[in-house]
Amino acid sequence: MLRIVTYMVIGLLLLPMAVVLGTSFTAASFVSFPPQGFTLRWYAVALAKQEFVDSFVYSLVIAAITGVIATALGGLVAVVLVRFRFTGREALDAFFMSPLVLPTIVIGIGILQFFSQLGFKATSTVLIAGHVIITTPYAIRLIGASLTGVDPVLERAARNLGAAPLRAFAEITLPLIRPGVVAGAIFAFITSFDNVTISIFLATPRQVTLPVRIFNLWDQPLEPWLIAISAMVILFTVALIALIERTIGLSGLYGQPAK
Repeated sequence: MLRIVTYMVIGLLLLPMAVVLGTSFTAASFVSFPPQGFTLRWYAVALAKQEFVDSFVYSLVIAAITGVIATALGGLVAVVLVRFRFTGREALDAFFMSPLVLPTIVIGIGILQFFSQLGFKATSTVLIAGHVIITTPYAIRLIGASLTGVDPVLERAARNLGAAPLRAFAEITLPLIRPGVVAGAIFAFITSFDNVTISIFLATPRQVTLPVRIFNLWDQPLEPWLIAISAMVILFTVALIALIERTIGLSGLYGQPAK
């Protein structure tokens, strides 16, 4: 019964994406499901729209930079939270996890007002800062999960043999938590790439991320080429998630057991 319920929930989650993917192949000149015929014409039309291609590239750049920064920051915070016990540790953990609790639209408005008060205009740097805020918690949790499964005795043994603290961490601990680091970076990348609520407040008029450009067409008639763009975003995101499972697997997130 539990397996049946699980499959039903998964099916409900995947059904909207399946409808979008199926609709993107329709041969009709209007959005229809089930699709009327089969064609890739709408994908060609979508790829011919230069503004969407530019937004896709811009989203990739923003997500890549965000992923690197969020992973580095999340790794440092994860080490502090997992390896050390100090007064205020729970408060620090709650502080970094708060973006997962607060509505992203509230975070977006708050960041916009904060930088406006400081005199900063909407730039790519401000957009990246907003994305780092909402993606760092994922990196902290995934890297922290891997770090929990690594025995600190291994690192201490390396230090007793003469290795400096940084070298011991880089050569002993870091390879063992690599699955969590990779997963944190990819999840940060995906979260940044797909974000709308933060980007819509912080994006510049000339440089717009792909999700925001799609969202800006909400009041326009729905065209098959727009469905094709949405389908490509879904396939791109699913491919990245599949890459995590293919390369490290879910079990890899918890590090390697010490022997």
